[in-house]
Amino acid sequence: RYFNLERHPSVLLIEKRIGMAAVEVAEADSSSVGPLLAEKEVSHPMDACGEEASQESSLWGHKDDNSVRVAVKVRPLLPREKLEGAELCLNVKEFDNSVTLGKDRTFSFDRAYEAQTSQQKVYEECVLPLVHSAFEGYNATVFAYGQTGSGKTYTMGSAGQVDTLEEDVGIIPRAVHSIFNIAKNRENSSFVMKVSFVEIYNEEFRDLLDTSGNASKTVTIREDGEGNVRIQGAIEQVVHDADEMLNCIDRGTICRATSSTAMNSVSSRSHAIFTVTMEQRRKLQMTDKQENDQEIGESAKNSTEEEFVESKFHFVDLAGSERAKRTKAAGQRLKEGININYGLLVLGNVISALGDESRKVTHVPYRDSKLTRMLQDSLGGNSKTLMIACTSPADSSLEESLNTLKYANRARNIKNRAIINRDPHHAQLAELRGTIEQLKQELSAYTGGTGAVLTPSRRAA
Repeated sequence: RYFNLERHPSVLLIEKRIGMAAVEVAEADSSSVGPLLAEKEVSHPMDACGEEASQESSLWGHKDDNSVRVAVKVRPLLPREKLEGAELCLNVKEFDNSVTLGKDRTFSFDRAYEAQTSQQKVYEECVLPLVHSAFEGYNATVFAYGQTGSGKTYTMGSAGQVDTLEEDVGIIPRAVHSIFNIAKNRENSSFVMKVSFVEIYNEEFRDLLDTSGNASKTVTIREDGEGNVRIQGAIEQVVHDADEMLNCIDRGTICRATSSTAMNSVSSRSHAIFTVTMEQRRKLQMTDKQENDQEIGESAKNSTEEEFVESKFHFVDLAGSERAKRTKAAGQRLKEGININYGLLVLGNVISALGDESRKVTHVPYRDSKLTRMLQDSLGGNSKTLMIACTSPADSSLEESLNTLKYANRARNIKNRAIINRDPHHAQLAELRGTIEQLKQELSAYTGGTGAVLTPSRRAA
């Protein structure tokens, strides 16, 4: 009824395959590590975060859902609007995350915040989970969208830190401090942090960290071999602490194009993108199951396995849409406004194409503007993305607020494909170990868990 296990050819074949896979794992452990590339996501042990990290809020609670998240933030009425007799036209209900425009136009979002909501609350609920995702190896993007003067730069905190009250600190400075607090308390990990800061002014890239005044410098967008969009020609500065990173923001802010219009005394005349690149090397501990695995071998057990991941975090402060009739722009300011509106128009077309639930649109016009080309990975690509729609509550801006809410509502339908950017060496090890586990399951099924091969009649029984 039973055959000798060592003599049965089927069992010998399976054991041979297990042994070959185990040898490959041991050899791969001692080989050099290749370049950082985005690979298929596989499970792996994670180090605990040093900063106090509560469970992800419902905004990012569904790990398998990579759709773009949208939060709406309404600013208070400005003194100018009060003097003009403007009245409130927006009603925000935070308990069900809905916004009602006028009397009967209601929109639902992932988060909706009243004018009195603190910057800290917006950051902790919407952005802090993305910071933790970046440490896992995911790309992330936060961008503020809305008309001119709706509070985008205030929300993002990209206007510099001079004379800024603690309660007014925006998303970017808060994220910078969180990044270094987490990195400092992460055991068995080492980091290299790099930053770049560029703006898109009149449909041309400008490096905000380059203070040399080199007018002939060219900054362009290129696609690497893996299809990832990268900026070429811009300074990527290595930073070692939060103060250095914040100093880069302040330097770039000084160089950013701003001007005064009839609707905003400090109007951004360009789209600004501040990018944090995190290269992480961490030691991975073998699980108890792997430690007790006789097939792995002593050389593999005694070796220290390292994982390399790279993530990019884009903070995007968009210039606001504007009407020349209301801003009273002329000359250069008018040209800037035209280019700002063009980039936002193409962005709206991209959102409409990606958010089309009927899926009838097959072409997404990423290449029609520098802004959408830059955000290609963030919208429909390899990134976890948050859109913050900033709106004015004044009835004088009702039409602009309606357009903002429409596009924001449509952006919720965009599905991204966020994966961990892991180096291929570690992905190969995980694949080989998965092969060993699969072969062991086949062997166990064949032997019935007894260590002896069953005859067909015995297996049938």
